[in-house]
Amino acid sequence: MPSLRSLAVDTGALRSRPYRRLWTGQLVSLIGRQITVVAVPFQVYTLTHSPLAVGLLGLVQVVPLVTFSVSAGVIADRMDRRRLLLITQLCLAVCSGVLALGALRGNPPLVLIYVIVGVAAAFAAVDSPTRTAVIPNLVPRERLAGALSLNIVLFQTTLVAGPALGGLVIARLGLPVAYAIDVGTFTAALIAVALLPPQPPRGAQHEAPVAAIKRGLEFTRRQPVILGGFAMDLAAMIFGMPRALFPVLAAVTFHTGAGGLGLLYAAPGFGAVIAALSTGWVSRAHRLGRVIVVTIVIWGVAIIAFGFATAFWLGLLLLVIAGAADSFSAVCRTTIMQTITPDDLRGRLTAVYYMVVVGGPYIGDLESGAVASLTTPQISVVSGGVLSLVGLAGAALAFPAVWLYRMPHRRRGGVLPEEAAPGDPGSVLGA
Repeated sequence: MPSLRSLAVDTGALRSRPYRRLWTGQLVSLIGRQITVVAVPFQVYTLTHSPLAVGLLGLVQVVPLVTFSVSAGVIADRMDRRRLLLITQLCLAVCSGVLALGALRGNPPLVLIYVIVGVAAAFAAVDSPTRTAVIPNLVPRERLAGALSLNIVLFQTTLVAGPALGGLVIARLGLPVAYAIDVGTFTAALIAVALLPPQPPRGAQHEAPVAAIKRGLEFTRRQPVILGGFAMDLAAMIFGMPRALFPVLAAVTFHTGAGGLGLLYAAPGFGAVIAALSTGWVSRAHRLGRVIVVTIVIWGVAIIAFGFATAFWLGLLLLVIAGAADSFSAVCRTTIMQTITPDDLRGRLTAVYYMVVVGGPYIGDLESGAVASLTTPQISVVSGGVLSLVGLAGAALAFPAVWLYRMPHRRRGGVLPEEAAPGDPGSVLGA
């Protein structure tokens, strides 16, 4: 019977001062960012009363996301990553400021909201992969899995606190204040990034941009474990992510206001935080691919059940379970990818990963909104959960390497031996 201590997330990475500063600054900033994540669909649904209009937010974000993600990885591998993060954080703050000004106007044009959200998605496509690519340079190798788990704890904590706070702020103080809080919290992230040590590029940073993109994609193509993880996550998120329906479900099915809407957005994050805080076993586990498959099955089943829920508390509970399953899957997928990938390719691989894990839900917003507009929100949720399981089965058959994957043997304390260093595919793809 494992002890609670052995299950708890490894917090040793927080002993690194640069990592601790980055982690804390992003915690504050992303809480503000998640307030905007709730405010935008609430504003669009208030203006249109259309689930399809809310779903279109996914389309206007996924297009710049895909357009910029691959090139963003090249940028992250070719210039000082600290300087790049300062630029992207400032640009994201400006986007939130424009949304605040539009909300002050009262009824801003819908096209303005779509444009600003799309521009912010483009900057985020550069910002998020760059932040993740910095982490392996801030912590010892044996602390990498723990650092990645702590990052998921951070992100998922903001998915709880941000939406819950956002719902209350919107209900009591209004949309302009909600957006303004987001702008203010960027200060914490900017200070944390400014205090990082320089992050100059390594390796073949003098490659031509097209050649650099090609090399990153070619590396990804040769890694069936990474490709299979991408395919499984896309199936779960494109079909099984019902967040675009939360505004209409809160209003029509559960009969809650903005506060209830915030809780719907927060529930998956709450489950993910609980899961991420109990990922200490990941640094000792070897069969991470099997964990990915099993947890995505749990995700699909929980989403199907959520589609049948009529009690608000039950819907929240099922979203908590789904979020916990997704968190375990994310920790395992990220650990595998960062273990396999050499440092000079991490920006590119992390950018592709970001495109998958963020682009999938954006496409899912469009899919769920379109199906709900043609049928009902409940049918959209249930059918999406079923299709996510079908897609998982197809991906598992197409990429059996995921199920067969074993992490490299580790020395006592979780340290990777030198002969199984990250970036050596032959050392990590054995059955």
